[in-house]
Amino acid sequence: MFDQVEIQLKKIFNGRYSTSVSTRTNYARGEDTYDPVLSKAVVFPETNEEVSKILRLCNEHKIPVVPFGTGTSLEGNVVGNEKGITICLEKMNKVLSVNAEDFDCRVQACVTKEQLNDYLREDGVFFPIDPGANAAIGGMASTSASGTMAVKYGTMKTVISGLTVVLPNGDIINTGSRTKKTSAGYNLTNLFIGSEGTLGVITEVQLRLSPIPESIMAAVCHFPTLENAVQTAQQVIQYGIPIARIEMLNKDQMGISIKYSKLKDIQEVPTLFFEFHGSEMSNDENIKIVKEISKDNNGSSFKWAKDLEERNKLWKARWDVYYSVKALINNGRVYSTDVCLPISNITECVNYAEEQAKKFGLRAPMVGHLGDGNFHVLLPFDPEKKEMYKKIREFNDLLIKKALELNGTITGEHGVGLHKKEYLLEEHGDNIPVMKMIKRSIDQNNIMNPGKIFDLN
Repeated sequence: MFDQVEIQLKKIFNGRYSTSVSTRTNYARGEDTYDPVLSKAVVFPETNEEVSKILRLCNEHKIPVVPFGTGTSLEGNVVGNEKGITICLEKMNKVLSVNAEDFDCRVQACVTKEQLNDYLREDGVFFPIDPGANAAIGGMASTSASGTMAVKYGTMKTVISGLTVVLPNGDIINTGSRTKKTSAGYNLTNLFIGSEGTLGVITEVQLRLSPIPESIMAAVCHFPTLENAVQTAQQVIQYGIPIARIEMLNKDQMGISIKYSKLKDIQEVPTLFFEFHGSEMSNDENIKIVKEISKDNNGSSFKWAKDLEERNKLWKARWDVYYSVKALINNGRVYSTDVCLPISNITECVNYAEEQAKKFGLRAPMVGHLGDGNFHVLLPFDPEKKEMYKKIREFNDLLIKKALELNGTITGEHGVGLHKKEYLLEEHGDNIPVMKMIKRSIDQNNIMNPGKIFDLN
């Protein structure tokens, strides 16, 4: 069956269809802990119609398909399928339209967030969702990503108003609209956001944009304990102070970042990073309030910066987090946890994570998007040392159980992929039959990213 599909795809795509080992290896996994799984081939479409042709053929012959963007996913979302093909969307990377007066735009799936914001700069608007990595917009939609500025600007579900999706049978549908609101039937847009390529291939995304703030100010504050830092962030949110982001790094992560990025004038203690978007006057006022809250929680060495270069210096420790941890071990990998909790329960869960890491003897640098209750423990390990990986999984099991006990969720922004299938059963076991019904009705031959999120059979 595959031979028949291959003959036709080679005819359609010529040099954009590859079976070379090097190409297949490059698109065999994301930034996760899995060993690469090579699909039989990788194909590079350029249009919605070409994606449609691929899916129509694969569906007819029941060949599995894995959609691939920039490969920054962390949960095994894009691991290849040895019986199928990988559709790489990297050639679908055009900004299709910008309507600055309406604060919206439409992009192809593999436009990255940095590429988009570079394109928008002259229009006085920007795309506010920042997951840290320079991810593709389509991948961010597929995993329902959010990141550092969710506290002010929301998540991908907040900013996506419509999608173009190619269904498993090759049909091309357009969901949503450019309008701010609609009540026209089922919300299919939200159905596909977070579906991780299991229902179809997202090829275009309609986005809501935000005006570039008049003033952006950043601030950094050090704390004697992690609990002091977390309580500060909690109070800033509970007091209703408008803030764009509040990021936390624990002591271990600060030490790693200082060494990796060769930082000066910054302390190896639990630290909060703040960013304020608004008018200069409002930012000045909000910084004063946040500084007072920080002082009440024993915060010190409060530094702030207005111009871009100075802000970037302050934020450098945060931006380098993942790669600084990865660099701790030669050829090492990083297991990133991703629990999210109600703000009032975040302190208890963060403390629990630190205590358990000590019990397991794990090095556990930590970063948190504390404004929305989301934090990650970044656990470096040598893939050759299976016992270490086993410890990490046991630690993650306990952390997830604690998060669920505190009314949290197993994943705030990374998705489920392969890593968290068993945990999804714990959080939403009663929902899985409904998810399977939806999957079967749209993807009758189970060709779309099979085995991700849940097992169909």
